[in-house]
Amino acid sequence: MLESIQKENDIKQLPQEDMAILAEEIRRFLIEKISRTGGHLASNLGVVELTIAMHLVCELPQDKIIWDVGHQSYTHKLLTGRKEGFDELRKYGGISGFPKRNESSCDAFDTGHSSTSVSAGLGFVEARDIKGEEHQVISVIGDGSLTGGMAYEALNNAAELKTNFMIVLNDNNMSISENVGGMSQYLGGLRTADAYTGLKRGVEEALRSIPVAGDVLAGTIRRTKNGIKQLMVPGMFFEDMGITYLGPIDGHNIKALMRAFREARRVKGAVLVHVLTKKGKGYQPAEEYPSKFHGTGPYDIETGESTQRSGKDSYTDVFSKVMYAEGEKRPELAAITAAMADGTGLTPFKKKYPERFFDVGIAEAHAVTFAAGLAAGGLKPVFAVYSSFLQRAYDQLIHDVCLQNLPVVFAIDRAGLVGSDGETHQGVFDLSYLSSIPNMTVLSPKNKWELADMLRFALDFNGPVALRYPRGTAYDGFREYRAPIRYGCSEAIYEEDGIAILAVGHMFETAVSVRTELKEIGYNCSLINSRFVKPLDEKGLEALAKDHKLIVTIEENVASGGFGERAAQYILQRQIEVQVLNITLPDEYVEHGSVEVLRREVMLDAQSIVKRIINAYAGSEKV
Repeated sequence: MLESIQKENDIKQLPQEDMAILAEEIRRFLIEKISRTGGHLASNLGVVELTIAMHLVCELPQDKIIWDVGHQSYTHKLLTGRKEGFDELRKYGGISGFPKRNESSCDAFDTGHSSTSVSAGLGFVEARDIKGEEHQVISVIGDGSLTGGMAYEALNNAAELKTNFMIVLNDNNMSISENVGGMSQYLGGLRTADAYTGLKRGVEEALRSIPVAGDVLAGTIRRTKNGIKQLMVPGMFFEDMGITYLGPIDGHNIKALMRAFREARRVKGAVLVHVLTKKGKGYQPAEEYPSKFHGTGPYDIETGESTQRSGKDSYTDVFSKVMYAEGEKRPELAAITAAMADGTGLTPFKKKYPERFFDVGIAEAHAVTFAAGLAAGGLKPVFAVYSSFLQRAYDQLIHDVCLQNLPVVFAIDRAGLVGSDGETHQGVFDLSYLSSIPNMTVLSPKNKWELADMLRFALDFNGPVALRYPRGTAYDGFREYRAPIRYGCSEAIYEEDGIAILAVGHMFETAVSVRTELKEIGYNCSLINSRFVKPLDEKGLEALAKDHKLIVTIEENVASGGFGERAAQYILQRQIEVQVLNITLPDEYVEHGSVEVLRREVMLDAQSIVKRIINAYAGSEKV
């Protein structure tokens, strides 16, 4: 059946009684394809029927479906004719693992971060009404995304609407980690309100048994705002806000979903359809371990085990081990995550020191100010967060932490190019936005050993510290170069003359290869591990300028506001006579693909860097 779907709306040509078969085909397809390409499996398996039902009641691309986060849009892509692209899913030049407006007119809005879909959908609704159009707008948001404050800001505005806006709450009791907080408990109560749902069903059936007028009475009461639901469960959160609530509904029953969606379309205002789904449905390993299969690499279908284990520590593993060990030595140490305990390596700390571990849900802005409060109260908080997600708390970094110079440690994982998740997840702006904030100290380690040393340094430091490290296997070379970390000082690895390479963090490994190639060609070349992005090692820069013709900075960050730009600015302001070449990412969004491929494309691989350095040294490249 899947073969017959070549474009949007083709699903409507299939017999409706066969939709369950189509759902099973889609699940088999996703399990097989993602086992080879990697991707977001559990979330996509959970929304197969939900997506089918929306496509059956919508006319795409006229109607707009806005996916929150967007990693659960694989079935949507299949139903809009992109099946053949799944062999290249998340590969460079292939289809994205997230909605992309430039990929299909059926992708209404680009998403990759959480809690955004209701705001975007509300914008679509107002634009529709101003233009006098009549299409449907549906925002799909997960219960995990309802831990983010932006969702409530949007719901607050949506409650004032007088025209239809459908919000589908996909409730699977999960974000990436298990959900936390009051809203999770509230939704849990609705999920298990058997007495209410049973009584409602009984009243409806009794009304329908009345001859002639029964169906009309039941339908009227079901639709009215003061209907059975309100009589049985007074004070419901969404209804009290002014948003009509329908549900909870079995998210794997296509007929029930379609019936609810058609009913929701008749509401003159915002209506929330509460749908219950099972994350990982149809694949036992993903059902049992939904966090593991949230975002997975290639795996063996029979066992669910990864086929890409390196056996070596990742930077996340190193961070995890040091936090666990330091927790015993430092009773003031606290750890914070925004629904990413597993991904950031904090699960061992959570199990050992549960009273000092805090999962605030997908609420990065809250997490930063909460950390500020912990620090002001005398604790030493560490907020472990992906680089891309920390962007969501920029104001809190400035206003609540750095303005007060509070000792909060930001353990910034997934920094630099992260690869297959693409533009929304690349951690390529952190050096710029962090370096712009007064009182912030920014470090980045050259290898696994230095990450451990830097984390201990940060825990001892009396002020805000950001420790930036990448995804993937930790570099374990140059262990013997482990000089004590001194505030604002770089580390000289090789000292010569001619060319000086200043490497930032994990680009050190690439810089070693660059220096080796330059030496083989006959160039003298110093190699410096920058260690500190902020503050700059100004004395070190001045000393290098005396003995070198060319200073080269290498960082996996955009050019604007990065380490290299700040180093060049310092040299220019001091009128120091030396050429500076900044090797950076371009000031643009970098699409999905493997890190190796992406580095070649943006000329951040060793071979490209060597060529640029040789040209600059000869004076032929503008620096």
